[in-house]
Amino acid sequence: MRLIYLLLAYLFIALAIAGIVLPGLPTVPFVLLAAWFSARGSERLHRWLYNHPHLGRILIDWEQHGAISRASKILAVLMLAISWLVMLQQVDDVVVLVLAAIFFIGLSTYLVSRPEPG
Repeated sequence: MRLIYLLLAYLFIALAIAGIVLPGLPTVPFVLLAAWFSARGSERLHRWLYNHPHLGRILIDWEQHGAISRASKILAVLMLAISWLVMLQQVDDVVVLVLAAIFFIGLSTYLVSRPEPG
């Protein structure tokens, strides 16, 4: 089971890294999932995540305060908006566009409502 957790931790780290450059793919949720799975799969990887200069701050802020930085919030909401605009150009199904908009608005609202690290 530890091997499965470890593989999932690496998968979510890869997705988080991809989320940095790909619009519509979030980073923070994948970092949080990577931390959760690494805690069960590899103590070494878990320590590395928490000691990482960028990812560690995200994890500590979330764990201690449920907080997301203002820069992360702005970037996330901006990426969601860009993703929806790309979908608007590429997707002809109105139902898909409406459902995506509802989901993106809900996610944006949740992100913006989170406290900021102090």
